[in-house]
Amino acid sequence: MKQRDVMVREVGLRDGLQIHPTFMPTDRKIAWIEAEAAAGVPEIEVTSYVPPKLIPQFADAEEVTRRALSVPGLTVSALIPNSKGAGRGFALGVHKLNFVMSVSRTHNLKNVRREREESVADFRRIVESARARPEGGRPIVVGGLSTALGCSYEGRVPVADVVRYALQLAEAGADEIVVADTVGYADPAQVRTVFKAVMAEIGALPVAAHFHDTRGTGLANVGAALECGVRRFDASLAGLGGCPFAPGATGNIVMDDLCFMLDSMGLRTGVDLEQLLRVRSIVRESLPDIAMQGALARAGLPRNYVRAEERCAA
Repeated sequence: MKQRDVMVREVGLRDGLQIHPTFMPTDRKIAWIEAEAAAGVPEIEVTSYVPPKLIPQFADAEEVTRRALSVPGLTVSALIPNSKGAGRGFALGVHKLNFVMSVSRTHNLKNVRREREESVADFRRIVESARARPEGGRPIVVGGLSTALGCSYEGRVPVADVVRYALQLAEAGADEIVVADTVGYADPAQVRTVFKAVMAEIGALPVAAHFHDTRGTGLANVGAALECGVRRFDASLAGLGGCPFAPGATGNIVMDDLCFMLDSMGLRTGVDLEQLLRVRSIVRESLPDIAMQGALARAGLPRNYVRAEERCAA
């Protein structure tokens, strides 16, 4: 088993594709999943269990999930907005269910069409259903807090609100909390404030970070979260992504650049950087109309670069 100091999760197949109008063929999605897993990415959010009429990109959610579950060693996760989505995940046997609600009331109403308190109550029911399943068939249930660092509708989000809903999801039985800068409003100082407050309140429960690079602060925010002790990060190959209910939101932080930055800092991710860069061709060939970002892809690795894994072994 690979030694990892930081866990990275690929969210491009869900967050990266959800607003793109061109359907990516199912076989190409599977090729992407298999290639990233082979490159060492340990977890991939492969789809979202939402009605296809809302997001046609996920019309193949069941097939993608089933085929992804056959990839050796890969943790397969999927996004769920409600109990109905969770039911689909239970039936498929997905490893992780990433529940999402928004700290911003307006965004929650637009994104999942209900009050925040209703989302928390639904999350509690999902956890109860998961725990009622046989030991070997229980998925990990993750509580995700969108717009935790800013909202396109409401602007700054009070830290107290983030802490309150993080604590409610933790008390409801979350196995992990994800704090998300859905629209790329955050700066490093704000990240330190919010993550320290959340982590102080929920104790030892794992906390992950989900940053967007809308205004160019994404990797700086990763550095700030690392200082707080965060060791789990979402990212998207080539920086694909955006939220359909967040005007102005652009892509996630670039998975390739994130892995390089962590590796250059001496933090092992288990990801082979050259192999990861080659995965980009699958997306480029399948979706020639999609914008692809990435500084590492443009510049390549520095001359005589020594990977963190090799430095740790020396």
